[in-house]
Amino acid sequence: MMAARRRGVLLAAAVVIAVVEVLVLASAERYKPPESILVNCGSAKEGQDADGRKWVTDQGSKWLSDGGKSSIMADADAQDPSLPSPVPYMSARVFTKETAYSFSVDDADRHWLRLHFYPAAYHGIAPEQFFFSVSTSTGITLLRNFSVYITAKALSQAYIIREFTLPPVTGGALSLTFTPVAVNNASYAFVNGIEIVSMPNIFADPATMVGFDDQTVDTAAGSLQTMYRLNVGGSYVAPTNDSGLSRDWYDDTPYLYGAAVGVTYRANATDTLKFPSPEAEYAAPASLYLTSRSMGPNPKVNQNYNLTWVFEVDSNFTYVVRLHFCELLLTKVNQRVFDIYINNRTAQAGADVIGWTTGKDVPVFKDYATFMPDSQGDKILWVALHPATDMKPEFYDALLNGLEVFKMSDSSGNLAGPNPDPSKMLEEAEMELAAGKFKEKPSNLKAAVIGGAAGGAAAFGIVAAICVVAYQSKKRRELGTSVSHSSGWLPVYGSSQTNASKSSGGKSAALLNPNITAMCRHFSFPEIKAATKNFDESLVIGVGGFGKVYRGVVDGDTKVAIKRSNPSSEQGVLEFQTEIEMLSKLRHKHLVSLIGCCEDDGEMILVYDFMLHGTLREHLYKTGKPPLSWRQRLEITIGAARGLHYLHTGAKYTIIHRDVKTTNILVDENWVAKVSDFGLSKTGPTTAMQTHVSTMVKGSFGYLDPEYFRRQQLTEKSDVYSFGVVLFEVLCARPALNPSLPREQVSLADHAMSCQRKGTLQDIMDPLLKGKIAPDCLKKYAETAEKCLADHGVDRPSMGDVLWNLEFALQMQDTFENGGKPEGEGSAGGGSSTISMADSMAASAAALELISEDMDEEDIANSVVFSQLVHPTGR
Repeated sequence: MMAARRRGVLLAAAVVIAVVEVLVLASAERYKPPESILVNCGSAKEGQDADGRKWVTDQGSKWLSDGGKSSIMADADAQDPSLPSPVPYMSARVFTKETAYSFSVDDADRHWLRLHFYPAAYHGIAPEQFFFSVSTSTGITLLRNFSVYITAKALSQAYIIREFTLPPVTGGALSLTFTPVAVNNASYAFVNGIEIVSMPNIFADPATMVGFDDQTVDTAAGSLQTMYRLNVGGSYVAPTNDSGLSRDWYDDTPYLYGAAVGVTYRANATDTLKFPSPEAEYAAPASLYLTSRSMGPNPKVNQNYNLTWVFEVDSNFTYVVRLHFCELLLTKVNQRVFDIYINNRTAQAGADVIGWTTGKDVPVFKDYATFMPDSQGDKILWVALHPATDMKPEFYDALLNGLEVFKMSDSSGNLAGPNPDPSKMLEEAEMELAAGKFKEKPSNLKAAVIGGAAGGAAAFGIVAAICVVAYQSKKRRELGTSVSHSSGWLPVYGSSQTNASKSSGGKSAALLNPNITAMCRHFSFPEIKAATKNFDESLVIGVGGFGKVYRGVVDGDTKVAIKRSNPSSEQGVLEFQTEIEMLSKLRHKHLVSLIGCCEDDGEMILVYDFMLHGTLREHLYKTGKPPLSWRQRLEITIGAARGLHYLHTGAKYTIIHRDVKTTNILVDENWVAKVSDFGLSKTGPTTAMQTHVSTMVKGSFGYLDPEYFRRQQLTEKSDVYSFGVVLFEVLCARPALNPSLPREQVSLADHAMSCQRKGTLQDIMDPLLKGKIAPDCLKKYAETAEKCLADHGVDRPSMGDVLWNLEFALQMQDTFENGGKPEGEGSAGGGSSTISMADSMAASAAALELISEDMDEEDIANSVVFSQLVHPTGR
């Protein structure tokens, strides 16, 4: 997160490779804008925001065209807990008629313009009553018939920021005119904060028009709105860690299309970047260029898919797509060459970062422009990378470090898009609540939708640096019949996005099936806050795809694990509901137990039994915890296999976990393994005629079944493949994917399989285990893992077969540790004769047949016939 910085020098120069190399060091200073106007609108005093920036009052200011006579200063009626700070959001300037702010600015510079809005009641005016337009003295319409309330509602955001970049203003006078739009015989406009900050000329060069190599778009003279800004392969970068331009850079994972997400790489923080020009120096924070996303180590796989991002945008506008590159590993031309596609057209053939920069560690960015016509269907902008196979590069791969999307003003000077369309599911859910239990709290959504009709067509208006829209592809439409299917409007990462807004209606309350929480105990939000000491960071015991996990205590002395949804999470309402549905129906010794949930105040919180020893991965590598013995590792994998075997065979229908990995295997105080995280789980075939379930690919890269990935046909054998990766991870104590290793070793599955076939598996196993594993145990274990990783699902064993083999391997280990005698056999010898593996398997199969379909899960888990699973030595 912490970026290297460089002392800023405001220069306007074209990118000339190798003219001068500017070294960026961690201690370098940031760019300091010559002009910075921050207005805390409607406030009677100055204030500081969370980043320590000073905002000045507009009371009696010469900025207002009429001295403020036609406007009022008002405070918000309530403060949402997810606001980053009271300044500038808790005060507003409210306009009853057209009014302008006028600012004097340097006519030689471009400027950032950021407008801040918080949808609350001001001076008794409800938030849904504000509809207005904003335009500049240069003839640019920034917003038209804009409703902050509808936008925040649709996006589940507490506040809205719109960011624009404006070209130099002739005469140095910039005016912003706020024009209320009449709704229900009343018209109001408001604004909480205005930022006008000078910026270096990072739009000096024209953008190439995609599909028209001989045409370019003049970005230097254009007005732009920021739509998306992503740190590809990296994490969120806050404005304070930007290159001096106060921008938010978000994680790119919510925009990746499909399961083919590639692999990420992070360079050493001490690496030195070599910026070829001031434009490149300030175009993005240095930390962005130190992380990247590439396609992965398998050239055959890479040639058969595109690394793709998707973005929802407005139609009838031209968009500038800026791609940031920095080659951190390779040094020669034609080592990594790829094609760039935008909206299925070739934007750049044979892109070679080393060819562009002539060296490693040199950042560069490229601008491409594309027009989005007004057509039926989704307004989706596609960006895709694919290896340039015709160039025959050394590595069939592609690379990207950062991505930005800007909307350009049209020929009439318009940048405004329509208000977003609130989800129909959101409207229906709120109407149900209004008619039922919460009738005393009528929904304002209907009024907002009616008001939104005055604002134009219900399409998309994205919020720069605050909003994320996850593209819902046609392949995801199968979820559309589910009452829990979430809207495409999703919040994004950032410290200010922790909770869904009360004023905007939390996504949990709005979209969750009202019946789902009846399946388990309901906790109130105050109970959860008390259990976690108001979400004390010192109680955080893990962070996953859904959000943070806290250690807590409920009912006086019951220790629990509390998983709180992060609004920026890739997992949302659907995963929340699936987790409750699955775990409320399933009870097994080796499945984590769900105690209850909380969906108050827009929260999505799950409460589980506390697992004292955390995840399996925590005890394998990159941890200070004592290493596990081989016997402990075997017992944990056996426990996990029992849990998965139960999912596949013990319920009415097959349940496919779909995200088996070492972080989803938990260990309790007795070192009993429990499978967790059922947010992606799927019911398998429900009839004898079905062999698979056709569904979009989900899971974790490195554990993903390649056959499932290729065919999008899910079976329980997909879990078997993932478990095979887990088995090798347990043996080798290394991650499933490690991009820092040589190319042939990046994927643990590929590398371990290669070593197994060569007979060199012992060379890559955990050094702590060498000499401590019985040779026949290791052989049986490795063979089992190898079979799990068979290319085709039909060639893989069932989870039951995997379980028997692991238990047999444990018996071999017990014999080895007992001096060559079976466990429990005295020194005097005697005892029963050794049972063959075939006999053991036959007896186990027969025992399973004795399990009655009428027996519930607990009966099965604790029954005598099932004891052969629970106690391996019982056979």
